[in-house]
Amino acid sequence: MLEHFPFYLAVIVLIVLLIMLGNKIKVAYPVLLVLAGLLVSFIPGVPVLKIDPELIFIIFLPPLLYEAAWANSWKELWHWRRIIGSFAFIVVFLTAISVAFVANSFIPGFSLALGFVLGGIVSPPDAVSASAILKFVKVPKRMSAILEGESLLNDASSLIVFRFAMVAVATGQFIWYEAALSFGWMVIGGVGIGLLVGLVFLKAHKWLPTDVNMDIILTLVTPYAMYIAAEEAHTSGVLAVVSGGLFLSYHRHRFLSSSSRLRGENVWQSFVFLLNGLVFMLIGLDLPEIVAGLKQEGISFYEATGYGVLITFVLIFGRMLAAFGAVIVTRIASYFITVADRNPGLRAPFVMGWTGMRGVVSLAAALSIPVVMDNGLPFPHRNLVLYITFVVILLTLVVQGLTLPVIIRKVKLPDFNDHLPEEETEKHIREELAKESLDYLHQHHPGELEHSYHLRKLAGHWKNQLVPDEPHRVPEHIQTIYINILDRQRTWLLQKNKNEQRIDEEIVRKFLHQIDLEEEKIKHG
Repeated sequence: MLEHFPFYLAVIVLIVLLIMLGNKIKVAYPVLLVLAGLLVSFIPGVPVLKIDPELIFIIFLPPLLYEAAWANSWKELWHWRRIIGSFAFIVVFLTAISVAFVANSFIPGFSLALGFVLGGIVSPPDAVSASAILKFVKVPKRMSAILEGESLLNDASSLIVFRFAMVAVATGQFIWYEAALSFGWMVIGGVGIGLLVGLVFLKAHKWLPTDVNMDIILTLVTPYAMYIAAEEAHTSGVLAVVSGGLFLSYHRHRFLSSSSRLRGENVWQSFVFLLNGLVFMLIGLDLPEIVAGLKQEGISFYEATGYGVLITFVLIFGRMLAAFGAVIVTRIASYFITVADRNPGLRAPFVMGWTGMRGVVSLAAALSIPVVMDNGLPFPHRNLVLYITFVVILLTLVVQGLTLPVIIRKVKLPDFNDHLPEEETEKHIREELAKESLDYLHQHHPGELEHSYHLRKLAGHWKNQLVPDEPHRVPEHIQTIYINILDRQRTWLLQKNKNEQRIDEEIVRKFLHQIDLEEEKIKHG
């Protein structure tokens, strides 16, 4: 491994450069990383990146799921619970069933159980791909909320299908009542263990004398603890991480200081950024090994590619049907219950149906298939399953990923008015916060307010927020002037630190940090 260490560093640098390129040309980075990994894999002498299948889930999934749960809005999740639930569970199960029967019918040697293994692998759309693509185009808030919520839960439902199918392949039988009991325990036990472990870590943050670094380390350990505890109890580790992550996210201001939240957010963004980059690069780099495995199974490259295209078509067509089917169900349900939108139209469902890119979870599930089963026999068609998964990921990322921004611009999605406009919301919150702050000062500290310069200065700042029609957002040309002044301050501080030996550099760094915060404030405030 050590002899390949420079190559691993080069891969990380390449990932960063490609993401920079993606931001520059406005192409989602998962597409570029997969294609780059594919091209790099054909370079002679390139080391093969191999990871133990049993470690794939535990290395990548817990932190990626936890960060997604942490970033998700419980309010939006609950508000769109019906449509999210239908896509995350019903659509995933129907997709897995469709893939299973198509694979069983058209792929020689594919049993129905093996078809369900493939269906469980490729049924969940990837959140990272969708969010990376949607950041270049403007979509209604409801659509992004539904996609985020769906991707958070569909991983759990698809991996439950995957797990039961793996058992059926290994044992050659499927007992429905045992599966039903096991399914109930996986769901209830997974959620319960996730909440319990989350509560333990919440109390640890509150009661132990931790500092910022310790808080961040605990947050890094938390998803792995949730996942391992649930898996040891034979429940769903994915549901444990999702439920525990949502619980801790909802209570984050109860047990983390502002410093821990700010620094922890930066650490987590970098950590997840690296994991996502490695996974998508790994998809491309794995192709030569997968193709070599196909040859061992005696399956031609073109034949396997045809199977991959067929399964991709089933996935895209099935999701489009589900999206338009949801419109019909919503209209029927509106006569019996209150629904968010009785007439959502056809443009939004079309876009929802086209956001079915596959990625991280599908790859991790496929790579986790053991080479040899517990009975000592090789896992049937493992390399073909891996190759079909690769084709599905590649085609959905390239075809749907590259065309989705164009489609969104062309169809001109309606403004559903689910949320207030951004500027109006900011103005309203700013004014209400100012009123709340001034009321508190006048009620609880009237004497200090009269005699304290600092409190009067703060009160004056809040009063300015209440001046009607005052332009709170700094004009762009003023921003440029202010940022130039801040750059001048940085230059002076750095020069002062260089020339004055008796000045403590730690103090200089504090001032530099304050200047950085001020620049962020002027850019985004």
